[in-house]
Amino acid sequence: MIINALGIQVNQTFFWTDSTTVLKYIRNDRARFHTFVANRLAIICDGSHQDQWRYVNSNLNPADDSSRGNESERWLNGPEFLKRDESSWPVEASVVCKAGDSELEIKAHVCVSHCAENNPTRKLLQYFSSWHKIKKAVAWLLRFKNYLKGSKRDANNCSKFLTVDDINQAEKSIIQVVQKESFSEELSALKGGLKVKSNSSLYKLNPVLHDGLIRVGGRISKAPICFDAKHPIILPYKHHITEIIIQEFHERAGHQGREHVLSSLRESFWILKCNAAVRRVLSKCIKCRRYQAPVMQQKMANLPVDRITPNEPPFTNTGVDCFGPFFTKKGRSQVKRYGVIFTCLTVRAVHIEVADSLTTDSFINALRRFVARRGQVKMLRCDRGTNFVGAERELREAMSEWNESRIHETLLKKGIVWQFNPPHASHFGGAWERQIRTVRKVLNATMNEQTLTDDSLTTLMCEIEAVINSRPLTTVSSDDQDLMPLTPNHLLTLRDSSIAVGKFEPSDMYSKRRWRHVQYLADLFWKRWKKEYLSGLQQRQKWNETRYNLSENDIVLVVDDNSPWSHWLLGRILKVHVSDDGLVRSATVQCGKSALCRPLAKLVLLCEN
Repeated sequence: MIINALGIQVNQTFFWTDSTTVLKYIRNDRARFHTFVANRLAIICDGSHQDQWRYVNSNLNPADDSSRGNESERWLNGPEFLKRDESSWPVEASVVCKAGDSELEIKAHVCVSHCAENNPTRKLLQYFSSWHKIKKAVAWLLRFKNYLKGSKRDANNCSKFLTVDDINQAEKSIIQVVQKESFSEELSALKGGLKVKSNSSLYKLNPVLHDGLIRVGGRISKAPICFDAKHPIILPYKHHITEIIIQEFHERAGHQGREHVLSSLRESFWILKCNAAVRRVLSKCIKCRRYQAPVMQQKMANLPVDRITPNEPPFTNTGVDCFGPFFTKKGRSQVKRYGVIFTCLTVRAVHIEVADSLTTDSFINALRRFVARRGQVKMLRCDRGTNFVGAERELREAMSEWNESRIHETLLKKGIVWQFNPPHASHFGGAWERQIRTVRKVLNATMNEQTLTDDSLTTLMCEIEAVINSRPLTTVSSDDQDLMPLTPNHLLTLRDSSIAVGKFEPSDMYSKRRWRHVQYLADLFWKRWKKEYLSGLQQRQKWNETRYNLSENDIVLVVDDNSPWSHWLLGRILKVHVSDDGLVRSATVQCGKSALCRPLAKLVLLCEN
């Protein structure tokens, strides 16, 4: 900036400073500085080179004259040495950047190495999951050790079977290893004849050392009970040996509860935080979980798109189910009849058909009658019943034949998308299962256990259909000024008693007025549906919390409502079916050679992967 302001040609530039610190910073090539200093050094290095910087003593530096009250001659003319040859300029002393400088950025380098633990004793203790088996294994090792140390005569007298003394000695050796790992400081203090520290977890137990084991000193040493009960062996809270000992006593007690196991343990062992330790082990007991664990649950899923999509014709998205049987008269005999209920998933309207049986043909005929009267269905949701699966196969075959005809494109638009719920998952179809309950309630109030004819049953089903479609979807207000509550019939019949119909001429059949009137009623229904009904679907009535997500290779029980718990199949999760929100609500379970698809409500988790 100065050179540009002077407007003259400058061939060479030198920078002078009386600060050796600044010079050593500028000429530094290795050390790194803190951010503030490093940023300013970067600016200096961008505008100059290291060789351009020279040292001048403070006595010869004219830059200090302005702050010291000196004469202005040197300030205006510069120092005298600049007028002489360069060889006579001041020579700077050697400048070294010292490591102790506070502006230097010093970073600590940490070298971390990982090595695998090679403790054969700990590996041996972790290998077994049974207290009896680990005692037998250690007993054989101790016998082999004594065999190597003993004479040949002792080896010949050695028994081929383990004795009670061998098992007791093995138990003592195992507990000594556990106490040495968990209570090393306390063990050293007791061996030296000292008391444990007051901050030790064993302090309040007044521990004593007896036969190489740390036991509870306690206050009941004079009680008329056995020695092990007066001075039980102390075990740590979290240790593999502690867990398998608790599991051993739990199995001895016939898989009884926590209190029973605690009382049995206290006769021989004192486990720190015993309540929590026993509760943790019992919660992992596979046999107890098999008979006591509840079925799995998951947070209630969000409503699918076909439940909350407005401005579509009724029954565009439909749920279907069968109910019954009902007995009707046919001549002198009685025959079974069934009801097939179709529920609109959007406006909650119902359509009921009477089926002669639960065969595939009977269901297809009911479906054809429904589509003929209510219009084409876009999606049909139903349970995975044998009749529905068969209907899907036959309809799919029929669709393939239509594709070969001349009306290929037209009939493709009438195709129905089938979506089956997992087997034994009735709660997946709550939208239509709830309507079946309503139908049964009206039937019980109407039939009075009477036997009807086929014609009477069909008529009764139509009347029940009209009653259900007249039920309010929204809250009934007590204010007579409010609108009538919204019902499915408002959209099905496009009539509203609160709106005057008026008089129409025969010519109005083809006029736009009638068309606009019908469209107005439909639009009014959907506006009220969105404002009054849709917002009421926000709350989850149950299953509000996110639970454990099943994963592959988890071990589960498959619930069978027709069998006792002891006969439920044991299976492994082969595949999980993840919903849009990332939660698992059904899975494929491998049970022997067969694979079953089941919802979470029919699975009991035994062991996580």
